[in-house]
Amino acid sequence: MFLFRDETWKAKAEAKTNATLGKIAPEWRLSSKELEKAAQQRDLTGPFIEQYLEEEELRIIKLDATTLVSKLRKGEFTAKEVTLAFCKTAAVAHQINNNLHEIFFEQAIQRAEELDRYYHEHGTTVGLLHGLPVSLKDQFHVKGNDTTMGYIGWIGTYEGNKDPDLVHKINSQVVSELLELGAILYCKTSLPQTLLFGETVNNLIGRTLNPNNQNLSCGGSSGGEGALQVLRGSLVGFGTDIGGSVRIPAAFNGIFSIRPTHTRLPYRNVANVIPGETTYPSTIGILGTSLGAIELVFSAVLSRQPWLNDPVLAPISWRQSLLDETLARAAPDGSANGNTPLKLGIYWTDNVVTPQPPIQRGLRIVVDAVRKAGHKIVEWQPPDQRTAKRIHLAFLKADGGHDIHKQLRLSGEPLIPQLRETFRLRDPMSLITYQELTVEGRDYEGAYADYWNSTAESDGQLVDAVIMPVAPHAAVIPGKYYHTAYTESINLLDYSAVVIPVTKADKSIDIADPNYTPLNDVDAKNWAAYDADIYDGAPVGVQLVARKYDEEKILAVGRIVYQILKTAGAR
Repeated sequence: MFLFRDETWKAKAEAKTNATLGKIAPEWRLSSKELEKAAQQRDLTGPFIEQYLEEEELRIIKLDATTLVSKLRKGEFTAKEVTLAFCKTAAVAHQINNNLHEIFFEQAIQRAEELDRYYHEHGTTVGLLHGLPVSLKDQFHVKGNDTTMGYIGWIGTYEGNKDPDLVHKINSQVVSELLELGAILYCKTSLPQTLLFGETVNNLIGRTLNPNNQNLSCGGSSGGEGALQVLRGSLVGFGTDIGGSVRIPAAFNGIFSIRPTHTRLPYRNVANVIPGETTYPSTIGILGTSLGAIELVFSAVLSRQPWLNDPVLAPISWRQSLLDETLARAAPDGSANGNTPLKLGIYWTDNVVTPQPPIQRGLRIVVDAVRKAGHKIVEWQPPDQRTAKRIHLAFLKADGGHDIHKQLRLSGEPLIPQLRETFRLRDPMSLITYQELTVEGRDYEGAYADYWNSTAESDGQLVDAVIMPVAPHAAVIPGKYYHTAYTESINLLDYSAVVIPVTKADKSIDIADPNYTPLNDVDAKNWAAYDADIYDGAPVGVQLVARKYDEEKILAVGRIVYQILKTAGAR
């Protein structure tokens, strides 16, 4: 056992944090009085952050990504003015919300100027994403910049390695693809130490709270992405998901996300925790302020045939026909149109931890609206998700925490208090146990597939997707995230999942049943943690889950369901 060199790692963290803040232009910096005002503010979104932005900047950042790219293509905006608007917004967002690990605004502005020169000289754009600012979770390597992934020991290194041929010399493959497509990269967002936590807190910058309600967490592990986007410091960004890490921040912050099957988007040269755990691997996901933004960048990256450089990927191009065929099953307002209606399962609870009142109401809103729109709803009763959670969690802890502690030893930083028991150093799992769990997981996937296939027995139509909670609560009170099975089970199955916002918690109607009898100790803790006053205003989202490689289909289902909600006025 070694002694923590507090003065060393803390000094390194402070120096890094100050250096990041120092990259913000003086004219974009807020006064101590303004920062104090932000700290006392419950909701930082909308009018609060907008007071620091100019009218033209607001006009840019409020656009949908697809509209913005169209205007750039037509020359209605220059790449530089768009980049400046998002860099400034991100700078303000970070100062009031603490959501960035890396800032490279100058690099982004130089890139924008290059794109503008090309457009001026050739009269055309560079790629499908010309001039679109894209943010990145701090796992993606961008040449010239750190990737710390929240580890103090990674500052100034390449994943802890000080080899000068590697440090600041590597782009993650998806970064290279985005640059070839004309995107502009300008910042990297905060995440929790180890990534394996549903909140965003680390020893580098501390905690990132929820901009909608600062009493609550922004989620994790792609929490900084969710927080930045709801503040409009980004329209679209890339994260990763090994247990819910793009879905949780999307639901908690009131935005959209997709968790694809893991062999759809390139993970090559992306930093990761326990990188040798490939039985249930992490997947690249996308968060956005609209489903259109997600479709835009997803299809653009696939147009580059990323499987040619990442041999793990399935060689599946963007299937516009699958998206269009699914959209054709509904009218423009989302209602059934005489073609085959959607058939959606509803998973109210896993019977382990019952969702709190705001989530229960959110599920009812979706189900009632979909039914009224003429689509089919059936009860979803799949194989017990406790099995999936147990197996999945076992794999995340299989190395006994050795990879995590290896990275911590680089600086002497400790585990954050919330993870000290979960990832205390243990003996690794035996190979025999590992293989037995692999077989058990395979059998669970088979049983789940059999159940899904059985949904066609009553009417000849398979369920298209399932409506599920993302978590048993809205954006959680820090320290009170007790149950992650609603997302973890989908990682074990490697299914496609989209998150859409539904409503917000309302203390006047989301009242806890005083006669509720908890199912177990964890359910009791979750129920006791509900406080209607604290949760008031918290975003409520749901996940829509389809089978493997159904990304285009689930995006279309998401568009239909979200349109139904808008038509019904549920928002």
